[in-house]
Amino acid sequence: MIEIKEGAFVIADAHYSHIRPELLSLIEDIHSKKLQPSQLILMGDIFDALFGSITYTLETNTYIVSLINEISEQLEVIYLEGNHDFNLKDVFPKAKVFTIQNQPIICTYEDKTVCLAHGDFTGDFFYRVYTSLIRNPSVLKVLNSFDNMINHYILKKLDSYLSKKDDCKEFTGFEEYMKKRLVDRITCDYFIEGHYHQNRSLEFENFRYINLGAFACNQRYFTVKSSQDRELLEENIFSKGI
Repeated sequence: MIEIKEGAFVIADAHYSHIRPELLSLIEDIHSKKLQPSQLILMGDIFDALFGSITYTLETNTYIVSLINEISEQLEVIYLEGNHDFNLKDVFPKAKVFTIQNQPIICTYEDKTVCLAHGDFTGDFFYRVYTSLIRNPSVLKVLNSFDNMINHYILKKLDSYLSKKDDCKEFTGFEEYMKKRLVDRITCDYFIEGHYHQNRSLEFENFRYINLGAFACNQRYFTVKSSQDRELLEENIFSKGI
């Protein structure tokens, strides 16, 4: 079972790409020890496109992947795969990588139980079929060959499309949606996830729900505080050079 540490950095939904490179500076500061978290918890969609079997996505992210791997040699790195970054066990061999099938993961923090998830582990039948297919090694092998044949045309178009998405919009009816989605299936002290980019906390009968703000929105990341503080996480805004 994962033990969360006070002072851990929690980062969600950075959607890193050459168009949105802001995460790189934060990772470089951790790598150089300018910033010294006790632990690094990456909550999924850290990359806009990083698929373990698709060569092009590995090549375009080589430098930042190498930094995270070097960080993981000295610091515990926990990586929850998202819907934009998956099949990563071989990409980050020294990190503790959790697939969608293994989320939410149950952690401890002092005397509290904390569940962590990227946020896409629920969905209707068709979404579950899609998530299973797109992560299948055989399917990805075929897709990788096809992508190389067409000179990465589809991935480049996807990159252009994703760069124009609004990652900071408000989810109308968010509290009611989360209540229906989680209350009958989750029992813990805290349930923390990303994916929805709402930067909100909600109090439910069985747990406190925290939806993380996206790093892609104003470079938000979070630091774990004492469990005596009901909010548990402190929001930080990363500014390069500070």
